[in-house]
Amino acid sequence: MTIKRIAASALLVSATAVFSIYSYGNTPESAESPLPGTRLAGQGLLRYFGFEVYRARLWVPPGFEADNFAAHPLALELAYLRDFSAEAIARRSLQEMQRQESIAPAQAERWQQALQAALPDVKKGDRLTGVYRPGAGAVFWMDGRVVGEVADAQFARLFFGIWLSPRTSEPALRQALITSRKEPTP
Repeated sequence: MTIKRIAASALLVSATAVFSIYSYGNTPESAESPLPGTRLAGQGLLRYFGFEVYRARLWVPPGFEADNFAAHPLALELAYLRDFSAEAIARRSLQEMQRQESIAPAQAERWQQALQAALPDVKKGDRLTGVYRPGAGAVFWMDGRVVGEVADAQFARLFFGIWLSPRTSEPALRQALITSRKEPTP
């Protein structure tokens, strides 16, 4: 096993391990919303055992309430700083979703397969955007095109809850994402 593979595996081991989250600059690379009618709410950088994993940005509609995030359409962009397979992302996502509520093993297997089919492998520098559609599911975009969809409302609520639920394993990242940015006054 190469050092790169060992490092990538270590990133996926446990959500309870040591990590740090930092807000990153007030001037994102592109503040253009991927979802009409939304604004950039917040952004953060996830570090895990000192490794930068991804930068996250959240777009929300006016009136967004973080404690009721599932009632609002939103977009979450992850700008990857490491390479990951779709299988590894799906496996880790299901582990995090199960932290929020119990999922029957057969359902977890179906969702893992659906997510793995909906997501591409990602390389350092790739940007993957998930669009949450309340009551309908999730659509995933990369490079301006749809790469996959999971049309299941419960799946989508738990998936976006990885970052936005009060039960997230990453409360500092949640806070960085939901903290409204103040626009500079002229």
